[in-house]
Amino acid sequence: MGIARGRLQEERKSWRKDHPHGFVAKPTTLPDGSQDILNWEVVIPGKDGTIWEGARVPMTMQFTEDYPNKPPICKFKMVASTGKPLFHPNVYPSGKICLSLLDAEKAWKPSLTIKHLLVGIQTLLDDPNNADPAQEEPYRAFKSDKKEYESRVKAQVALLRG
Repeated sequence: MGIARGRLQEERKSWRKDHPHGFVAKPTTLPDGSQDILNWEVVIPGKDGTIWEGARVPMTMQFTEDYPNKPPICKFKMVASTGKPLFHPNVYPSGKICLSLLDAEKAWKPSLTIKHLLVGIQTLLDDPNNADPAQEEPYRAFKSDKKEYESRVKAQVALLRG
């Protein structure tokens, strides 16, 4: 077993013992019933007291054999009923998340765990980084029309409850 797979097995054990309330993170299941430790299905809850409260935002994490030396690729899934990407300034139309913690050239460190990343992504939901926009429309709304932005996010959150 390579370093990446061993590390991910350990993180899985640790996560199962202790993870933040409302979060889900687990390897996908292959057709033969075994786990694909390099591909995870995740749900990030919106933080209480924010416009994201009540949301359960589905996401994927793809790890490579270079993990933990390289960060996973984290993508929000399309908002099911709309087929559109998450309305957020730091989410690319593909769903990929623009966050320095997930960038090997910026703040990524091999010591970061899945738990660190998911909590960081949850924080980003309600606290966008306007200096690093990934999607034009939410960036503009967040920057110049907060009411419109919050209205669009709340409408999206209503679709992401459950």
